[in-house]
Amino acid sequence: MSRFWSPVVQGLTPYVPGEQPKLQNLVKLNTNENPYGPSPAVLTAVRDAVGDSLRLYPDPNADALKDTLAEYHGVARNEIFVGNGSDEVLAFVFQALLQHEAPVLFPDVTYSFYPVYCGLYGVDFVKVPLSATMEIRPEDYRQPCGGIIFPNPNAPTGIGMPAATVEQLLIDHPDAVVVVDEAYIDFGGESAIPLTKRYPNLLVVQTLSKSRSLAGLRVGFAIGHPDLIEALDRVKNSFNSYPLDRLAQVGAIAAFRDEAYFQQTRQAIMASRDKLAAQLGELGFEVLPSQANFIFARHLQQDALKLAQGLRERAVIVRHFKQPRIDQYLRITVGTDAECATLVTALREILAAAPAA
Repeated sequence: MSRFWSPVVQGLTPYVPGEQPKLQNLVKLNTNENPYGPSPAVLTAVRDAVGDSLRLYPDPNADALKDTLAEYHGVARNEIFVGNGSDEVLAFVFQALLQHEAPVLFPDVTYSFYPVYCGLYGVDFVKVPLSATMEIRPEDYRQPCGGIIFPNPNAPTGIGMPAATVEQLLIDHPDAVVVVDEAYIDFGGESAIPLTKRYPNLLVVQTLSKSRSLAGLRVGFAIGHPDLIEALDRVKNSFNSYPLDRLAQVGAIAAFRDEAYFQQTRQAIMASRDKLAAQLGELGFEVLPSQANFIFARHLQQDALKLAQGLRERAVIVRHFKQPRIDQYLRITVGTDAECATLVTALREILAAAPAA
């Protein structure tokens, strides 16, 4: 700790991202990246954009991208905000919309960046416990608050919430912003975007990192009432007027224009997920129902950390969280069928050699 640090920095507990190992020949199933590359149309668009124009600033409003998103989702341009990955969008959300006198509410088991944003911006918060079956229940949120945020499907559980349940939260809290973080919505969830037409307090955030295979380009967006979008724009333009570079903008546009590739890859991931869940069940795992591109599971007889270590020794990396309620679970990204087969083979070896609990 340095004497030059501000009091805010001294009190921060930063978010810890998933490990990005530098080792070769790993089966990397720890950060929920898409196992399939971007659409070929994306690669063509990015290559075509590499030229003399890179000396110029990008469009600060990303209007062409907003128009593409507006057409795709059936909304207006002024109902869309874009940013440098959904994490930046969420950071602006906490500062622009959730920084009130009353605390923000979010689940006790959820995306661990939320309390980090609260610490950064001085936002009070209350963690609302998930049910015994790891689900979000609207009745648990019937308390005074300055806003509500949660992922749908939730992370790291992968459990999705129907739009009707999201709507109940909106009905219960007409005077608070409800933020739905839909990073994994394209893997079987029901998006709340249609509800933004009827509820001015709803903001839906999505990313191109997962289902569009663009984690390396960093593109996220939010959809909601123009008043909410204006608040985000005010913060963005007080921080960085050019969050999306030229390559990110053209790549994102191309990704949304190749619907066939998007459908092909997401369907492949969902099929692999369901197959993997069944195989893990046969190995003695309790697997939570997932609508994401990952599986959250615990073995009923073996310690999760030891399983993760055993997998690492066999060059397979998964995510283990040392948090209350979930320290016996592993979060496993759905890879290709070949990667999933390697994982299952490694688990069979580990379990065959493990003593009975």
